[in-house]
Amino acid sequence: MSLKLMYITNNLDVALIAQQYGVDRIWIDLETLGKKERQKNFDSVKSNHKVEDIIKIKGHLTTSEMLVRINQWHAGSIEEINAVVAAGADLIMLPYWKTIEEVKAFIHAVAGRSKTVLLLETKEAVDIVDEVLDIPGISEIHIGLNDLHISYGLSFMFELLTNGVVEMLCKKFSSKGLPYGFGGIARIGTGAVPAEYIVQEHYRLGSTRAILSRTFCNSNDLNDLNLVDDVFRTNMEVLRNYEKEVERYSKKQLDNNKKKVTNMVQKIVLQIEGEG
Repeated sequence: MSLKLMYITNNLDVALIAQQYGVDRIWIDLETLGKKERQKNFDSVKSNHKVEDIIKIKGHLTTSEMLVRINQWHAGSIEEINAVVAAGADLIMLPYWKTIEEVKAFIHAVAGRSKTVLLLETKEAVDIVDEVLDIPGISEIHIGLNDLHISYGLSFMFELLTNGVVEMLCKKFSSKGLPYGFGGIARIGTGAVPAEYIVQEHYRLGSTRAILSRTFCNSNDLNDLNLVDDVFRTNMEVLRNYEKEVERYSKKQLDNNKKKVTNMVQKIVLQIEGEG
C-alpha cells in the first residue's frame, strides 16, 4: 500500500510536475464560504481557484485524478456541483457538513456523475457519523484536522491523533469498507511533528489518503519551474522510499511511534497554551 497523495494547485505547469512525480490527485479548491472567518487566526491554505481551472488542467491529466472541493452546502450548491461535473471533476469533495440532510442532498445532486468525498471537519459531523456512513453513494471520507480541531476548541490539530478522535473515526470507516484519510503531511524531516511520525500514524490507522502540505512544496514561493521540479522529484522519492520502509514495520513499532507522537503533541500543546 502507498498513500494516495493530493496536491492543491491551479497552476497547470505545477500540476503536470506533480503528476510526473506520482502525485495521485490534483486538487482544485473552490471553497470560500465561511473559511476565512473560521480560520482567521490560523496559517491555513485559502485559495482563489475557479471552475475554469478545472477545465484548464483536466485535459492534461493522464495518470492523476481531478479532485474538486466545493463550498459547504448552501443555496447555490446544486448549480455549483453541475458546473464542476461539466468541467470534468473525477471526485467532488463536500466540506464542513453538519447534518445528514446536507450529505444526502450532496450525494443526490452529484447523482453518480463523479466520485463523492466527504470532508469531515466539525464536531457535529462526528456526532452523526454512524448515520452518515449508512448513506449510500459515498465514495470515501477524509478527516480535516485543521477545522476539526478548531471545532473542538483544541490548541493543536494533532491533538486529534492523540486524544482518540481520529482513531475512533478510522475504525468506523474501516468497518464500513470505506477508503479514508486524514490531514496533510510535510516533507520528510520537517513539520511541528515531523512528517515521518505522521506517515507511520497513517499506516497504523489504515489511512490511505493524505494531502501534501505547503511545506512539502510551496510552489507559490518558487518562481522557477525548475526549482518546483527539483522539490517534487526529491521529496516524492524520499517519501515513497520511506513508505516502503514503514510497510515492513511491525505493530509494535507502529504502536511505539504513537507513544512518541503523543509525547511530542503534549509538549507542543503545553508550549502553545503557555504562550496563550
